[in-house]
Amino acid sequence: MNHQDKRMEDPRYKIANKEALIGVTLVVVNFVLWYGFAYGLGSGPVEEYDYIFGFPAWFFYSCIAVTVLIFLLVILAVKFLFKEVQLDEEEEE
Repeated sequence: MNHQDKRMEDPRYKIANKEALIGVTLVVVNFVLWYGFAYGLGSGPVEEYDYIFGFPAWFFYSCIAVTVLIFLLVILAVKFLFKEVQLDEEEEE
């Protein structure tokens, strides 16, 4: 059996691909939320900015709130969506 066939049979590759897609999805969600808040709320005149805890609202939401949200989503994804897999190669019999 060649290396390509072993890879296609190994269920760890399917799990790794699923988990990679989850990671990429989280990165895309992070970027979209960050960009949306930063440029959506921060595109007006400075005189009209709202402030939260001394930060402009666009900065608070894009850099602080979104970061906390993404941290929580990553923790939940690791806890509920990721699987522990054995990384040692199995002995062929």
